[in-house]
Amino acid sequence: MSQTSKNEVLLEARKLTRRFGGLVANQDIDVTLERGMIHVLLGPNGAGKSTCINMLSGDLPPSEGEIRYLGKDITRLSAAQRSQEGIGRSYQRTNIFPQFTVLENVRLAAQSRRQQPWRIFSKAMEQQWALEKARACIEEAGLGRRVDWLSGVLSHGEQRQLEIAMVLATDAQVLLLDEPLAGMGSEESASMVAVLKRLPQTRGILLVEHDMDAVFAVADRITVMVNGQLLECGPPAQIKASVAVQQAYLGTEDSFHV
Repeated sequence: MSQTSKNEVLLEARKLTRRFGGLVANQDIDVTLERGMIHVLLGPNGAGKSTCINMLSGDLPPSEGEIRYLGKDITRLSAAQRSQEGIGRSYQRTNIFPQFTVLENVRLAAQSRRQQPWRIFSKAMEQQWALEKARACIEEAGLGRRVDWLSGVLSHGEQRQLEIAMVLATDAQVLLLDEPLAGMGSEESASMVAVLKRLPQTRGILLVEHDMDAVFAVADRITVMVNGQLLECGPPAQIKASVAVQQAYLGTEDSFHV
């Protein structure tokens, strides 16, 4: 399999378990993310989705289990080290510099991957490679018309798109996105779904999301979690038809609205 094969396994977790004292938040979780895939983690509140994504990103060490990125064991790497390897993360809470423009935010993210301490007297905005990289990522995230806007005046949905542009600027191959549609209206949700659909191609996206219409619009594969354990994993049609999933989380098949 070539390095750029669409079906190449980018991120693989096996038997991930996380304990907090006597509480088992995740138990024996298996997740595989392939290049070109959007894989959604689905489950009710308290199912353990955030714990899982925190272990994958390095924000939380697993009690047991193994995580591999492109075949390399990264289980003990920190979040910063995983970011350098190529794993990008967005959080439920927007994390931008509101006093900077869209371009400045994304340029800073790009420059974080090519630090040049010997150029301490050069002007950051004259580093053409960083500006070109930033503009390309801004366009890919659907914010081409907002490039010179102050980030603080963007709508909530546009700020989430900006976060994605910042992650893209770090050259991340894996994007871990925690509820990117949270708090959006229908129009903003539609814009974000459009962005998500065109992102995978050469990357892999692991997405935590509650918006069912969005989940079934973008997912290639869905893992359903309940009480910190895996309930079922498969393509959207399988999950939609699963009696076990309907009983545990989704109600009846009539509730899908897709």
